[in-house]
Amino acid sequence: MIKLSKLSGSIRQFLTHLLAIAFGAIFTFTSLQVPASQAEPAPNLSMEVAQSQSSANMGGGSRSFVTAAVNRVGPAVVRIDTERTITRSIPDPFFDDPFFRRFFGDIPRQSQQQQRGLGSGFIFDRSGLVLTNAHVVDKADRVSVRLKDGRTFAGQVLGEDEVTDLAVVKINAGNDLPVAPLGSSANVQVGDWAIAVGNPLGLDNTVTLGIVSTLRRSSAQVGLGGNRRLEFIQTDAAINPGNSGGPLVNGNGEVIGINTAIRGDAMGIGFAIPIDRAKSIAAQLQRGEQVAHPFIGVGMDDITPEKARRLNADPNSPLQIAEVNGILVVRVVPNSPAANAGIRIGDVITEVDGKRITKSDELLNIVEASRVGQTLQFKIQRGNRTLQISLRTAQLRDIS
Repeated sequence: MIKLSKLSGSIRQFLTHLLAIAFGAIFTFTSLQVPASQAEPAPNLSMEVAQSQSSANMGGGSRSFVTAAVNRVGPAVVRIDTERTITRSIPDPFFDDPFFRRFFGDIPRQSQQQQRGLGSGFIFDRSGLVLTNAHVVDKADRVSVRLKDGRTFAGQVLGEDEVTDLAVVKINAGNDLPVAPLGSSANVQVGDWAIAVGNPLGLDNTVTLGIVSTLRRSSAQVGLGGNRRLEFIQTDAAINPGNSGGPLVNGNGEVIGINTAIRGDAMGIGFAIPIDRAKSIAAQLQRGEQVAHPFIGVGMDDITPEKARRLNADPNSPLQIAEVNGILVVRVVPNSPAANAGIRIGDVITEVDGKRITKSDELLNIVEASRVGQTLQFKIQRGNRTLQISLRTAQLRDIS
């Protein structure tokens, strides 16, 4: 009896501990759940998108607005396949020998190869107008456009502009095609949702999600040389080769940019052309017009008094640069408007049409906003002298 009572007490003690553990487990589980009233909603969602979020997918969580946005724009996103013929020289020192050339003559040593390319685009007009990047269709002998529903059509390049890297392609597929709704890049803010849709690496209909990382990123900062006249939307939505020409979409399912560039030395950084800039260019390209880009013909570098003092102290520097804030002219294109107006290497541009200039991007924007043939008034510091120089812009492609 004594042993039984002790056993009964042990059982009661065991059951008591077991119940305590069970209640503790229940308490711990419920304390980890976030009440719905405390969960933060996705930012920048309009009431329309919020309603479509709840009606489209009640179980999709806070990201179901992406589903609504992609469903709105996705049917208009296309895949663009291209083929181009490239000619390459075949090095062969055997036929460089004059002895053999006496017998065989000059034998062509070139081969032609078919190069295939892949990109993205989107329909912006029901008649079959597709907007994409110029580098996607540049020098293509054949362009084919595949819709999301699987239909494929031959594409005709109506126009392309290398400076802004934009092109318009026409397909004949009737007049009832899905159209991507175009938003406004002027309303975009850093931190807004950014959704990239396209065909990266041939993986059709791929969607990636991120935010707008920054705005007005210059071509120089992106790493694009030449005469690019663009300020990009930067995003961390994954962009890869094949995304070029595809849309960057906001949380409402509206196109805010055209994915066009990535940095090879970075991860999670992509760049898109603002849609407001693309709209005006596309209107000209679809009419087959040449896009006007005013040009002055200088290579530039930002200068400050401190930087000028360092350059002046360099014994190898052939110039004495004015110690002012402005744009240092480091190159003048022969026969350009700048050369004809008398601008020299070493001049510092401080004002254009009465506007203070401290960065190269500011000068590029002023020139791009002007008209071809328009006269601009430059204030230049040349050593200790201040000069006023009139300069008439020219069309970029008119200058070799």
